[in-house]
Amino acid sequence: MTAQNLLLKGFEVELFTGQPNGANVGVATDVARELPGFVTEPDSRNLEYITEPIRDYAELPEALLAPRRELRQWLHERELTLLPGSTMSLGDSSRFERSDPGNAYHALIERLYGTRVVTASIHINLGITDLNWLFAAVRLVRCEAALLLAMSASSPFLDGRSTSHHSQRWHQFPLTPQSVPLFRDHDHYIQWVEEQLATGAMRNERHLWTSVRPNGPRRPYDLNRLELRICDLITNPHELLAITCLLELRLLALRQDMTRLDPLCNSVLSADELAQLADSNDAAVAQSSLKAELKHWRDGRAITCKDWLEELLDELAPLAESLQLSAYLKPLDALLTHGNQAMRWEAAHARGQSIDDLLQEGIQLMQQEEQQITTGEPCLG
Repeated sequence: MTAQNLLLKGFEVELFTGQPNGANVGVATDVARELPGFVTEPDSRNLEYITEPIRDYAELPEALLAPRRELRQWLHERELTLLPGSTMSLGDSSRFERSDPGNAYHALIERLYGTRVVTASIHINLGITDLNWLFAAVRLVRCEAALLLAMSASSPFLDGRSTSHHSQRWHQFPLTPQSVPLFRDHDHYIQWVEEQLATGAMRNERHLWTSVRPNGPRRPYDLNRLELRICDLITNPHELLAITCLLELRLLALRQDMTRLDPLCNSVLSADELAQLADSNDAAVAQSSLKAELKHWRDGRAITCKDWLEELLDELAPLAESLQLSAYLKPLDALLTHGNQAMRWEAAHARGQSIDDLLQEGIQLMQQEEQQITTGEPCLG
């Protein structure tokens, strides 16, 4: 197997900046001005970088970590650092800190949503140019996005306190528009987006904030990839690659058997019911992640998130083996056994460890990840 059999993969990585004690400090405007490749978010306390599309998993860790190293050096010179987690764990969510006060779209976001949008996440883009496959993929991933959020959940804290959610980020993030259908095809998507823009439900073509969406150079018309938007920030590159690998295998399996894996073709539920089920599952996972009880898109039966993931991994194991990707999935074994970042943090906090200490440990761990020599070999631990 060569990498040419695989999909192009690119990541949009959002990060919080702050002090070594875990307090948020906004410097995004300065970073974007001084470091090529970094862009601002509406609030200055977080920023973003984007990796180039790559097929080969062996090349992805360095593509993900090199910008972090560069940013860390810039921050270190100012006695600042990178912060783990997807919410302002020790921050002040009562106020917005604009990165670009003159930006009208940012002003709209602040007015409509406030700091509900001030989060850090990772968006996973997979290149698909066949539009029939792309929209079937968007439907399948919409119905299974909760599983991917569950593995990535890393935001149980906000404003120095423990919340009741493993992904406080997804719990608070404003889905926009509030009701998004399961798109039948490209024509349906174009018609729906044009309607949202006409009514003002979407202010521009980027203003579709949902778990997964089609993406491309000229939305909604020219599309070339699926963008998974639901995941919390995953700082460990091996865990991120494992989740990405699971997603890619699912999409490759879909291409081989559209009828069986397209929810519009093989569910007892209607398209409207599937959309509602997906949103409900996402909300359940935002609260309890791997422990959540979900409803399966095929027939609406109850199933725990962890059990569903284990079924999925078993189903995809032969395909992973045939593509020589099995090793890249290995970190998911430990994740399912020991819990995601939020669950590990919650357990430690329940044992008496402070949020401050947990964040400082996370800061050190992120730095260690960036210092590791990238060998291109998958992590087997």
